[in-house]
Amino acid sequence: MTASKNIVWHDASITRKEREEQNGHRSAILWFTGLSGAGKSTLANAVEDALHNMGTRTYVLDGDNIRHGLCKDMGFSDADRKENIRRIGEVSKLFVDAGTVALTAFISPFRSDRDAVRDLVPEGDFIEIYCKCSLDVCEERDPKGLYKKARAGEIPEFTGISSPYEEPLNPEITVETDKQSLGDSVAQVIDALRARNIVK
Repeated sequence: MTASKNIVWHDASITRKEREEQNGHRSAILWFTGLSGAGKSTLANAVEDALHNMGTRTYVLDGDNIRHGLCKDMGFSDADRKENIRRIGEVSKLFVDAGTVALTAFISPFRSDRDAVRDLVPEGDFIEIYCKCSLDVCEERDPKGLYKKARAGEIPEFTGISSPYEEPLNPEITVETDKQSLGDSVAQVIDALRARNIVK
């Protein structure tokens, strides 16, 4: 699908820099990726709580929640997964322009799709956070009962079982969610954001 030739980009009268100055922090995309059950949503929401308490403007875009609305027409084929992530990338880019820290919690199994989102924003604005957790631990947790269904053949193209997950090669942050507490994981992310001058 290509854009109509009759569509013209309209520049906003208020710049991203002005929004960031008003907010007192930089905007960015915090992209939490990992297997189902790795703790992406749990960590993203806990990090948001910490950032909110610090006075940071934030919003969490959660994979399941997005599929109830913006991406409810998407399935789980490779093509649909790609389009799902493309849409989230574009929405995340808008949040960055609005001066907000966007936290996204999506399996996003393919490196090329994650890299495509990275390419949407200036260097340093995309923070890939790999929630690293062994498949065995993810299956033990199985908070939604999805692995059990996938093993029974009830869910086709399930990441980690019948569909691949491509680990990040050089993520900005790797959080070993099967080896450390949630509190330590949150502190690790916040410290990394401070080091990158995203928050003070």
